Amino acid sequence: MLAREVHAITAHVDAAVDRFSTKPWTAGVIGLGYVGLPLVVAAMEAGVAAVGFDIDHDRVAGLASGTSHVDDVSDEELRAALDAGLVVTSDESALSEVDAIFVCVPSPLGVNRQPDMSYIEAAAATISRVAHPGVLVSLESTTYPGTTDDIVVPAVEQVGLKVDQDAFVAFSPERVNPGGGIPSARIPKVVGGVSEISGRVAAAAYGRLFASVHPVTHARTAEMTKLLENTYRAVNIALVNEMAQLAHQLDIDIWEVIEAADTKPFGFQAFYPGPGVGGHCIPLDPQFLAWRARQAKFATRFIDTAEQINTAMPRYTADRVADLLNDHGLPLYGTAILGVGIAYKPNVADDRESASIEVLKLLQRRGAEISVVDPVVGTDRIEHWGFTAVSEDSIGSPALAIVLTDHDAIDLSRVADSAAVVFDTRGAYRRRGLSHTNVVTL
Repeated sequence: MLAREVHAITAHVDAAVDRFSTKPWTAGVIGLGYVGLPLVVAAMEAGVAAVGFDIDHDRVAGLASGTSHVDDVSDEELRAALDAGLVVTSDESALSEVDAIFVCVPSPLGVNRQPDMSYIEAAAATISRVAHPGVLVSLESTTYPGTTDDIVVPAVEQVGLKVDQDAFVAFSPERVNPGGGIPSARIPKVVGGVSEISGRVAAAAYGRLFASVHPVTHARTAEMTKLLENTYRAVNIALVNEMAQLAHQLDIDIWEVIEAADTKPFGFQAFYPGPGVGGHCIPLDPQFLAWRARQAKFATRFIDTAEQINTAMPRYTADRVADLLNDHGLPLYGTAILGVGIAYKPNVADDRESASIEVLKLLQRRGAEISVVDPVVGTDRIEHWGFTAVSEDSIGSPALAIVLTDHDAIDLSRVADSAAVVFDTRGAYRRRGLSHTNVVTL
């Protein structure tokens, strides 16, 4: 390559980096869910103009009215962003005017546990219709290593744009922690471009939106980083779930064991057992990696074993309920059981992939009469799953209450005072320092 060509490329890249680092620009976000909505609001708070696009017209109408459907974005924060100029729309042509497009669409698994790329492919099709010279495209949806190269790059090239010359392409995994209390903009952002040039430009853009950016050498590295994070969690949760079952067999309190082990200042991180794993990340993300590994003819034995243990926990939990009732001379069939919480984690209204729901469905299929108290998820979603919704004032006197999701808003002492037996699958009573003789832990 001639020296003048190298100089021209360097100047082109430096100009793009300078533009995203210091000049005004507009961010476009595809998908206004749990990832995309916090991102457009964070952009506005950082002084970067933003356009949020979603194909769900009802969602867009709600957001435009100032009503947030995401726990981590309050109505007040949304309205402040709207007042500052945030645009939310179902018209994809609005993205043709933005400088960077961030893809934050769902990435579920199919019925056979294979990656469902339909949402990402639809977003890529949108990009192919709105991309223009100088645009940065960054995929944030969790997916298998190689997706950015396989799907996003062709979408950009389809309209005649050459990566690193006419457009820049990267991957940056979302690290949203719903209900975790940490604003997404304060969580370090891993960024990897499909090339070193695209990586530099993407890091500059994210540097305007996030307090800390951690560049990696390639988009594939960033894609696998996200999968490692949640596979690590899935494997360790599976380990402690198996330990909980063993501790029960040996008549040992697993919660006391974990508390004792956690006093070690090195070499140990506490994970806790539960009725299963839920949400969009831990049950799904390791399967993206396992699927990609099968393509490479590599056996992911830890991942496969962890999934077997975690997916078996709802049935183990339901069996423990049957045993507890049997100990009190009660059948499962026809017995009133109160489910306490059905969200996949505390203090959020999200019930996606919730193990709590699976436990209650198993009990219901075996004849138990299920009612549910969950003031965070709310009556509509409880009844959507076929359960009877009750308030804390109308719990009644169930034979057994099973604590599945320990929202702070639930008065666990009232639950223990109302039910004959409480099966605490989350160690919630111990954590809150509550002492009730009728509480049994997982």
